[in-house]
Amino acid sequence: MQPLTGTVKNYAWGSPDAIPAILGTEADGTPQAEYWLGAHRGGPAAIGGTTLDRLVISRPGILGEAEQRFDGQFPYLLKILAAAQPLSLQAHPSGDQARTGFESEQARGVPLDDPTRTYKDTWPKPEMLVALGPFEALWGFRDPLRTAELFDALEPRESLEPLIGPLRHRGAEAGLAEVFLECLCPDEAHRAMINGVLSAALDHAEDRDEVGGFARLALTLDEFYPSDPTILAALLLNHVHLSKGQGLHVPAGVLHAYLSGTGIEIMASSDNVVRGGLTPKHIDVDALVSLLHFAPSEPDIITPSPVGAGVCHYPTAEPEFSLWRVELVPDRPAVLPGDGRARILLVIEGHVTILDEQGAELGGIRQGESVFFEASERAVLRGNCLAFLAASGDLG
Repeated sequence: MQPLTGTVKNYAWGSPDAIPAILGTEADGTPQAEYWLGAHRGGPAAIGGTTLDRLVISRPGILGEAEQRFDGQFPYLLKILAAAQPLSLQAHPSGDQARTGFESEQARGVPLDDPTRTYKDTWPKPEMLVALGPFEALWGFRDPLRTAELFDALEPRESLEPLIGPLRHRGAEAGLAEVFLECLCPDEAHRAMINGVLSAALDHAEDRDEVGGFARLALTLDEFYPSDPTILAALLLNHVHLSKGQGLHVPAGVLHAYLSGTGIEIMASSDNVVRGGLTPKHIDVDALVSLLHFAPSEPDIITPSPVGAGVCHYPTAEPEFSLWRVELVPDRPAVLPGDGRARILLVIEGHVTILDEQGAELGGIRQGESVFFEASERAVLRGNCLAFLAASGDLG
């Protein structure tokens, strides 16, 4: 067991105070968007005078059963994410798509730091976010007929039929693909359409039904991306409201965007983001279309399953990661889960004392602190806390 210190990432959409409040650090006025705990080269965590990526290389066997499966690479990245404004519409590739895309860009000589570069590594990037409070997101495509009904209910003065007609008249996937791609074309006709939608949305902003929520979403997106035609693309997606403790699983190929809130995010150790709107950054339409799932679907909201005293697991089938929530009360210890896998424990509230199997005290951590456990280490946790434990997935 060793103390671990993560890396703060400053992105424009971040909150200036949410992450400092958890870490117990002083807010400096900059938007702190993410706090990384992992071995990704974009921000490896510090541990014992070195970094986690270097430690893994220098200590064969430290990852346990995951070492062979992932060719000696640390497979997951644990984050605190704090969104004060909407992120870009985006999707992530599968493993095969990431390898093919990365090798193609390498062969074309596109530098890794080129702003038009899409694939930064050869890894997939499935992920899951667990809300620490109310959290909003967009996830996957809504049923196209329902989306057409919501646009109609706004009663925009500018006809949307030239754009959204395929939602009614074509098959679900074909209609969504056609309309989505059309929404990525920032011409004057589409700007007139989005301005018509926004004007109509003002008339429904106080409605207490689904139409009102649809209208408020459009107006919120316009606040940060004024008259951006890709707002129309965002309105094709399911609007998700998470309560504290709920998880949202985002597999490869699912278009999504986090809108607001603070959460714990767990993902494969990758930085591959294929953007699709609500961003000034490069949009690689060909790459996006090649990996998106256009079939309408319901959001994959994960309810954790109890696995022991004070411990709940968030089940997914992703091999790169697993996540547990640990809520301890005094005099009710819990056995550290994830035997045989390298793990990271992050305390969000309260404190934890860590004991060996014989009950001897190994140390303790408080809110905002984290520790790394090698695969061979076993421990018992005691204290009064809310914490999260990350490991590689169940390799079967």
